[in-house]
Amino acid sequence: MVEGAAPTAKPGINDTATPRPACLQPSSHKPISKRPQAYLRAPHSHSSSRTGNEIRGSRARALPDRALVNCQYSSATFSTGERKRRPHGDRKSCEMGLQLRQTFEAAILTQLHPRSQIDIYVQVLQADGGTYAACVNAATLAVLDAGIPMRDFVCACSAGFVDGTALADLSHVEEAAGGPQLALALLPASGQIALLEMDARLHEDHLEQVLEAAARASRDVHTVLDRVVRQHVQEASVLLGD
Repeated sequence: MVEGAAPTAKPGINDTATPRPACLQPSSHKPISKRPQAYLRAPHSHSSSRTGNEIRGSRARALPDRALVNCQYSSATFSTGERKRRPHGDRKSCEMGLQLRQTFEAAILTQLHPRSQIDIYVQVLQADGGTYAACVNAATLAVLDAGIPMRDFVCACSAGFVDGTALADLSHVEEAAGGPQLALALLPASGQIALLEMDARLHEDHLEQVLEAAARASRDVHTVLDRVVRQHVQEASVLLGD
């Protein structure tokens, strides 16, 4: 869509958001489909990501001992029910870009590429909750597809405490309920936490089960990512005749 053009009629998040399906367990994530190129699709949630190859950065910003990770986040004007005049560059986008940079600085082996810069661009096409997690999972595929070395997959999921139950992968309706929520980015192989953020107070008696729900869903996402990446490598090997 050309910026400034009149948007076409399309249902927004307020028109398509639905409560958690009865078949979806509290600790389960929504069904997802992924491609390493990298496009993530879940019910009412779509995000895409691309990663630039390591390039020589400017001398003013270059780091002598490691690569500089640069993350830029944006959302389409039609991604939510409220049409946004500034899909990028606002405070929320800057905060999301900072969170993504902190997450991938903990996972990418930046010391292998000193005086270089790695650019990660993420765009949300349709949002229905769990925006940060969707961006992390899509960006992970993009970084892997670019051949940038990482310590491990980075898998993320949101979780919250709604009506006395710990729920994983919150939808827009569940986030709007106003209960405590957290976002978790996990390195599944080592169990290390790349980023953990909570936006409301939660009693310590419930923190462990909410954190475990997010960690369990993140490990389930890792299973999907690993299968997709292996399948992509096999298909690429056949095309290349290896």
